[in-house]
Amino acid sequence: MKAAVLREVGKPLQIENVQINKPGPHEVLIRTKAAGLCHSDLHFMQGSYPTALPAVLGHESAGVVEQVGSEVRTVKPGDHVITCLSAYCGHCEFCLTGHLSLCVSPDTKRDAEEEPRLKATTGPMQQYLNLSSFAEQMLIHEHACVAIRKDMPLDRAALIGCSVMTGVGAAIHTSSVRPGETVAVIGCGGVGLAAINGAAIAGAGRIIAIDMVASKGNLAHQFGATDFIDASKTDAVKEVLEMTKGGVHHAFEAIGLSKTAEQAFNMLRRGGTANIIGMIPIGQSITLPGFAFLGEKKLQGSMMGSNRFPVDMPRLVDMYMAGKLKLDEMISQRIKLEQVNEGFEEMKKGELARSVIVFD
Repeated sequence: MKAAVLREVGKPLQIENVQINKPGPHEVLIRTKAAGLCHSDLHFMQGSYPTALPAVLGHESAGVVEQVGSEVRTVKPGDHVITCLSAYCGHCEFCLTGHLSLCVSPDTKRDAEEEPRLKATTGPMQQYLNLSSFAEQMLIHEHACVAIRKDMPLDRAALIGCSVMTGVGAAIHTSSVRPGETVAVIGCGGVGLAAINGAAIAGAGRIIAIDMVASKGNLAHQFGATDFIDASKTDAVKEVLEMTKGGVHHAFEAIGLSKTAEQAFNMLRRGGTANIIGMIPIGQSITLPGFAFLGEKKLQGSMMGSNRFPVDMPRLVDMYMAGKLKLDEMISQRIKLEQVNEGFEEMKKGELARSVIVFD
């Protein structure tokens, strides 16, 4: 099969032929139909986060099940599925207490002595984040995908696999936005727009979108923002504090920088919660004013929207089909696998919401 391979940090992905194994007892072979380009992939390509190489990248995807292992009970051949990088084992403490997105059990991966799921013609090939979806097929654990209704367009379904689940989940699950509360979202890329949409679905009374690119304002309003701040021209923290007369109930950092994480915390009202959704590069630290914690302000992370994806993702599909979840507006361009590097170059400019690889 054709796949986009990262062989060296800082270098473009290479389109190569990669061998894929047959499903083990709890594994599913999927024909990839769509895969979104996520900023998380770029972090690994640029070396902000480490991963074993060479590897087939990609983790935001949807497709059709082709084969299943002998013990698979959750999906069957012909099912349309969304994948999720936060594969869960189902029996660890995190899973048993309802925190599926925090599961790190090795049970969802193949043992070292087993044949790998992927293999290059010239040697080993690593699977990336349990998925490797920049490829014509994926071989994954059954607990890394969920079946959805077949009338859902798969190019839009792919977005739910990462950015939408992450952003909407952060608003609804991680921070529990309530009707009438105030929200600020820093960064209007795919995840930030999804957080805006999630806050709107949750009934937030005022949603302030913040970005350095002024053209993102119109897009933010389409997803539910009531206000937009061009952070390239003004002090966003000061603006938010003045607009809300003291700060917001919930702030979401959707870029992945220590500076913007600090800004998210500093624009909170007393008792507010700042949620760090973006992947802050390893080695960066956050500095906060200690006295601010006397006002019971909170800072917390959010892993993939604190999801229970087998339940959440089909519900998000229903929300899209009912016109409540914005997905059409998020896709900036559809590209082929061979255009993946061009897609990441466009991402670096910061003007697009999402590029999606569509497979034939």
